[in-house]
Amino acid sequence: MRAFVVTGPGEGGPAEVPEPVAGVSEVVVDVERAGVCGTDVEFFSGEMQYLADGHARYPMRLGHEWCGTVSAVGPGVHPAWAGRRVTGDTMLGCGHCRRCRAGHQHVCADREEVGIRGGRAGALAERLAVPVRSLHELPAGLDPVAGALVEPGGNACRAARAAAGERVLVLGPGTIGLLTALFLRAAGSEVHLVGTTSWSLEFARSLGFPAERRAPEPPFDAVVDATNDPAAPALAAELVEPGGRIVYIGLSGRPSPLDTRTLALKDLTAVGVLSGSPGLAAAIDAYAAGDVDPRPLVAATVGLDEVAAVLAGERPVGAPKMHVDPRR
Repeated sequence: MRAFVVTGPGEGGPAEVPEPVAGVSEVVVDVERAGVCGTDVEFFSGEMQYLADGHARYPMRLGHEWCGTVSAVGPGVHPAWAGRRVTGDTMLGCGHCRRCRAGHQHVCADREEVGIRGGRAGALAERLAVPVRSLHELPAGLDPVAGALVEPGGNACRAARAAAGERVLVLGPGTIGLLTALFLRAAGSEVHLVGTTSWSLEFARSLGFPAERRAPEPPFDAVVDATNDPAAPALAAELVEPGGRIVYIGLSGRPSPLDTRTLALKDLTAVGVLSGSPGLAAAIDAYAAGDVDPRPLVAATVGLDEVAAVLAGERPVGAPKMHVDPRR
């Protein structure tokens, strides 16, 4: 089958690779749609920390935001899974450690991550093998654009729940920031966004959000940092109301200075969000009910032959997300 393979920093393209086989407790999924994420860009550029830490190595197959149809089931999987439209959790814990037993497989020290960590092949391919325990069935009528946005939606849903308040500020109008804003608005919050580029601010406004380069006047019951700016965590602590909440879902390329005296003196609650795992089911429900429509965030859908250009930064101006149809 065809898959997109990254062979080194700035190097990669479609290649013929062996067909995946459903192992014990696994299924094979025919991929219908996959998203390109900032994490994929960092792997393609060679900047992703997992490469330096040894959690990932080239060659690798990217893609952790996806949906598709189960086409084969392995030993130990109920045959009823065949033919179901699904998406899946990125984080695959060992299943045996203390964290996994507590339901926190997304922070398992020995986890694999689909298309990211531990050599687990990703979804920028015609087919994908994943454990059946990672699957979430998609409701009838949920289109592939929304299906491939469940994984980032799970992250955003968790961030929005942690930041729930009457008036909330989101720093960073990228995919996660915008999805978080959509979930917050669906919950009844007044949401403002802050960004740095005119096109991202214009797009946020097209979704009905106030969006500016500078934060409007407080108060803010919560502030969400969905940026990669190392100065943003301290800014979030400065802008939030005393007694409020800060949610950190963005990651910078270097350490972010934050004076913990600000947290203590303002009696703040700070929450970090690593994974969408605990929010995937809720994201599916919100999409299916029409409470949150993520589809406008997708600028275009390309084939595997165009993925390298997308990872190198070639993309339309406007909506932040690019999708891949590997069947093209």
